[in-house]
Amino acid sequence: MAATAHTIAAELRRRLPGLGAKKLHKLLYYCQGHHLATFNRALFDETISAWDMGPVVGTLWRQEKDGDIPAFDSELGEAELNTIGYVISRYGNLTGNDLEHLTHSETPWQLANTSRSPGGSVAIRHEWIKGYFQTAGAATDGPTFDTAQVRDWLYETSAAHQPGDVDSIDALRARMTAGV
Repeated sequence: MAATAHTIAAELRRRLPGLGAKKLHKLLYYCQGHHLATFNRALFDETISAWDMGPVVGTLWRQEKDGDIPAFDSELGEAELNTIGYVISRYGNLTGNDLEHLTHSETPWQLANTSRSPGGSVAIRHEWIKGYFQTAGAATDGPTFDTAQVRDWLYETSAAHQPGDVDSIDALRARMTAGV
């Protein structure tokens, strides 16, 4: 079962104190996109819409604007927390304005925006988000490894590692990418 946008927003705010509304909604969009692309399921069920300022979870925006904030409703699993952590590591240093410009350059917002009137909103379809984040918006921060490859590498490394050995970051990177 998917979490709610409110739950994801609460976790984003816990990790990024002082998080503004514009940046929050863009991070929710990125969380949804990376989660859809990675796990083939939505992170939360609420609709993300194209607004003038980029993607927004309209129901959450209105609830918070009206002060009608539901209680924290569920705990998040490992996959959800990993998605949030990844998104924060990739986009967390950008401002709300930076993220607005970035989302305006991306296909999902552009597709929805073609049928949106100024000041209006149009839903950004999950299939657009998923397709984008599986291709042009895919995580490209480094090599990807399958679980068996990492397990085997860790086993081999631990067997060869002697007490007192110190690894440098360069040596670790070289070993991780040697078989890729």
